Amino acid sequence: MTLPHVLTGTLRHVTVGADGSMSAVRALDLAADEAARRGAAVRVVYAVPDLDEAPPILAAAVSRVHDRHPGLPVETRAVPGGAVDALARESDGAELTVVGVRGPGRVGGLLFGSVGLRLATRLDGPLLVARGDRPCGDRPHDARLPVLLVPGGDTGAAAAAFAAAEARRRGVPLRAPRPGAVGVPRLVPVQAAYEAAGSTGHGTRTGQGVSARTLIEATREAAFVVVGLRRLAGRPGPHPGSCAHLLLHRSHCPVALVPERP
Repeated sequence: MTLPHVLTGTLRHVTVGADGSMSAVRALDLAADEAARRGAAVRVVYAVPDLDEAPPILAAAVSRVHDRHPGLPVETRAVPGGAVDALARESDGAELTVVGVRGPGRVGGLLFGSVGLRLATRLDGPLLVARGDRPCGDRPHDARLPVLLVPGGDTGAAAAAFAAAEARRRGVPLRAPRPGAVGVPRLVPVQAAYEAAGSTGHGTRTGQGVSARTLIEATREAAFVVVGLRRLAGRPGPHPGSCAHLLLHRSHCPVALVPERP
């Protein structure tokens, strides 16, 4: 089902789930901001057992997007069935898919447990999880915050390229936590982080020797954090590793999960 007053057939789009929850509203705001940066449409997806329930939720989503970004193209899709199948299908060809972290568990406010993790394994493109403890664009200097990359571990060329492109798109630095740092994290250029890991003997399996505390503290002053998803032999789709799990549960900023190539 598509609402008749919104754009359809847009090739470039950012997909986001909707279900009326506060978490879904945060994801919608984030998706609208990301679509505006890309010159793309927002595709709002609502998975419901009864399609008659969808119009009020989708109409409210369209209104909110246009309040935030007047003139931004919006597509709406009411889809019967489960959340994972609906969002995975409607994310085909999307430049980015955005979900929340809490809610009633339909689409927008995906509790990032079994449902969200299953979605992460189904997507071929990046998934942005609207974590964080402040509204999108809440502080004046948010637009100048760096993009944070977790080097090593499951992060490979695809995640690094995505992070670099997003930093260029925003006109902000791309940074990584310095391996071996204790206490307040020191953010350094990504190449310097790899060099420091090599010179100090830190391995790559836990994110180039960055402690969990340092990594989480670093997310306080980042636009979002990027981590890769590896494909495991004998298992379909990409799978979150230990760094991704940590960030999905404790990050202070949104988390971008980027599937790596086999």
